[in-house]
Amino acid sequence: MLDTPIVAVAGATSKQGRSVVRSLLQGGGYRVRALTRDPASQVAQSLERQGAELVAGSLSLGSDDAWVDAFSGARAAFLVTPPTPPRGSREYELGCRIADAAVRAGVEHVVFSALENVDETTGGKLFAPHFTDKARVAEYISGLPVASTFVILSFFYTNLMEYYVPRVEDGSLVLPIYLPEDFRAPFVDPVTATGPAVREIISKPERYDGETLPIVGDVISPREMVRTFQDVTGLRAEYRDAFTYDGLARNFPELVADDLHAQEILGMVNYAVEYGYFRQDRDLEWSRSIDPEALTWEQFLRATGWRGEARSYG
Repeated sequence: MLDTPIVAVAGATSKQGRSVVRSLLQGGGYRVRALTRDPASQVAQSLERQGAELVAGSLSLGSDDAWVDAFSGARAAFLVTPPTPPRGSREYELGCRIADAAVRAGVEHVVFSALENVDETTGGKLFAPHFTDKARVAEYISGLPVASTFVILSFFYTNLMEYYVPRVEDGSLVLPIYLPEDFRAPFVDPVTATGPAVREIISKPERYDGETLPIVGDVISPREMVRTFQDVTGLRAEYRDAFTYDGLARNFPELVADDLHAQEILGMVNYAVEYGYFRQDRDLEWSRSIDPEALTWEQFLRATGWRGEARSYG
């Protein structure tokens, strides 16, 4: 047991973190050290019952020494930065310092959850700092003296449950979705798909060193999503525009209360529509080739039993 390699998971109670912890423990062959802000939380305690070692490690600036301690003795580390509002964001600094701590602790392989560089791709035309900052962190990690691999998750299915929650209108369930009705985009369930991909990468560090790999569950349009939702649930449902500013403001006025936040949301979705969510050279089949059980939208609906209610996934 003491010879079993340790994998440290930063942000272990996040959607992606939980998925990685679970996959590593269920597959065997690794000890998992779960970094969490609150080891006493219900989610953290659930990870401990699954076999993870809990370590206090908040993903906030100023925790550098705690990160080094938490990473010490680990062979690999999975790193994720938390959702950060655009106003005054220090996500880039946070991501770099967490990676620095992993290197200082002697970690041999870092896997970071990144996104594409919207600023670079659009020549500064569109504003989506939570994409661009993660891409810049990945670029920084690439220059560190450590093997590194990057995963990029698709749009989350869970966004519709947490942030773009449907409502009932004239007897039908209205689904306001942040993409044009017939635009097909990549989606994924972060809670089940992240772990198998990261486990594959960590098990073959030489093969995946330097790679950036998309994680995809389905490529589907809002029209198809609504139709599938109706077929699975038996509920009447209709698409509504949350892609334009007017549509977003009409359906979710709280999301446009902060102009900068609204600008970021619209920058993100317009980037996906105009340029593609992933760079054209990304291998969109990779994650499904190593994890054939990755959930499609239909399978996700059947697995979760979701019928349009708000849900929190942490």
